[in-house]
Amino acid sequence: MNGEGGASGPEEAGRGPVRVVVADDQTVVREGIVMLLGLLPGLEVVGSAADGEEALRLVAGLAPDVVLMDLRMPRVDGVEATRRIRAGHPATQVVVLTTYADDASLFPALQAGARGYLTKDAGGEEIVRAIEAVMSGDAGLAPQVQLRLLERLSDPAVPAAQPPAELPDGLTAREAEVLARIADGLTNTEIARTLQVSTATVKTHINNLFAKAGLKDRTQAVRYAYRHGLAEPPRR
Repeated sequence: MNGEGGASGPEEAGRGPVRVVVADDQTVVREGIVMLLGLLPGLEVVGSAADGEEALRLVAGLAPDVVLMDLRMPRVDGVEATRRIRAGHPATQVVVLTTYADDASLFPALQAGARGYLTKDAGGEEIVRAIEAVMSGDAGLAPQVQLRLLERLSDPAVPAAQPPAELPDGLTAREAEVLARIADGLTNTEIARTLQVSTATVKTHINNLFAKAGLKDRTQAVRYAYRHGLAEPPRR
């Protein structure tokens, strides 16, 4: 993230600063974002969260205007947290601030209700513009994200994105993804490498999905994934 001078703030006449919650599981990154936002006019950071579950609690208690949301977090990931925030607290807007701008991250986040999507190399002015946009009812998307959306929409070979099917037992999209990797036979280390998260985060997802689905071991997890169509059995 780059700090940029001369950014005009999103604060409007007659109202106070825009109240922001920052959600990111990496302490250094989270504290850096909070510090950057503290230098920008018209913004007030009212809370910070280390995962999506904590972000949900802060939104319920503080009713912020905007959440700057990382996507890949333990316990409740950013997509699921966004979905719950938009469903339960529609006055709170979500701007994704993540390392990833790939389709697997971008489209689920937008489908969940995020109105803005920035990558973490965004500077202060770009963050302010995105917040101004979502506060005005518009979309606050980084230029490369806008381009990707246009490419996706203009490519006849790519089917239109469909809303994600409801997952069994309250699994989040990330937990289902981890479960599918277990069914593929990957170790925790291999899953972490594939999803570009830490092994600790993978273990947290596994513990959560095991608890939700009532699973005792990976063998049961594989059968569960096959039964619910979250993975395909190998062909013989």
